[in-house]
Amino acid sequence: MNTNEVFVVGVMSGTSLDGVDLVYVKFSNKKNQDFDILYAQTVGYSKKWKSRLQDAINFSSDDLETLNKDYGSFLGSVIHTFMDKFLIKEVDFIASHGHTVLHEPHKGVTLQVGDGQTIANHTKQKVICDFRTQDVMLGGQGAPLVPIGDELLFSDYDYCLNLGGFSNISFHKNGTRIAFDICPVNIVLNHYVNKLGLDYDDAGEIASKGSLNKQLLTALNSIDFYSQKPPKSLGLEWVKKNIFPLIDSLETNISTILRTFVEHVVIQISKIIKGNTAVLITGGGAFNSFLVNRIREVSQNDIILPKNQLIDFKEALIFAFLGVLRSRNQVNCLSSVTGASKDHSSGSVFLPMEI
Repeated sequence: MNTNEVFVVGVMSGTSLDGVDLVYVKFSNKKNQDFDILYAQTVGYSKKWKSRLQDAINFSSDDLETLNKDYGSFLGSVIHTFMDKFLIKEVDFIASHGHTVLHEPHKGVTLQVGDGQTIANHTKQKVICDFRTQDVMLGGQGAPLVPIGDELLFSDYDYCLNLGGFSNISFHKNGTRIAFDICPVNIVLNHYVNKLGLDYDDAGEIASKGSLNKQLLTALNSIDFYSQKPPKSLGLEWVKKNIFPLIDSLETNISTILRTFVEHVVIQISKIIKGNTAVLITGGGAFNSFLVNRIREVSQNDIILPKNQLIDFKEALIFAFLGVLRSRNQVNCLSSVTGASKDHSSGSVFLPMEI
């Protein structure tokens, strides 16, 4: 294979359960910023898989182990089909994030299902995965992991803001990369719009017509997490404990909930992106024009939306890049971001076995 280039299939499943994002990327071994997303695709979940992953937080340890293998088989099949579709032959390795089921770093717990050995066996390719566990073992949050990519691939921007299941941000401060989860976004908005029989609020249209519930907005903005200093991260279990019960106790109208929660997101994000700065926004929430326009209005920053491919696939791209760094034994987890005891190169490597 070409020693000046590395070809990677990156695989990402976000907490909002939009589907599995796949990218086929060519990276230069000489300059990190020289990369090219050659092919990209999102494969949606069936109702059965979506339900199973949503319910996994309540599974027993045995059921989680079964899910880990089954989801690995599912990912292996999805990746194999992706490679066949685009006639992909040259692959140095697959970098898979898996799907986060549990994330409670304060308890020393993080779990991303999608067994690496199973994926390797199905695809007959080397697999690098499980990027979070080592960081948690080193006392870190195990998240966010994208900032190393922001640092090395997108250093032209003052802030890199992702609007996915959760909003997270990374930026340079006093010579150090800082990053953390800001607040939930699509994991909450989609939960409520699902009650209307929709997958998501297209362009924020429903939210834009809703009313503000000021009591709810005040309560949301008063949650303890927002006064904590980074490193800090969020998970589905936190949302189920702190967000859904609060909203349900104060409001039942869906459009009002969506409008109020959008405003909550805008307020929390605008507190972070201060000054006349360039903000790169990616993630599914970037297509929520009502949300993005409110961020632009309130923060008064230069909000930059890149091409759709990068909006959709930046996280999959960066997990492919995390795999590249791991393959070189270079740092891909920053202690300044996660709070781990040291910078480190994280990820487990699996080689295909005959089955």
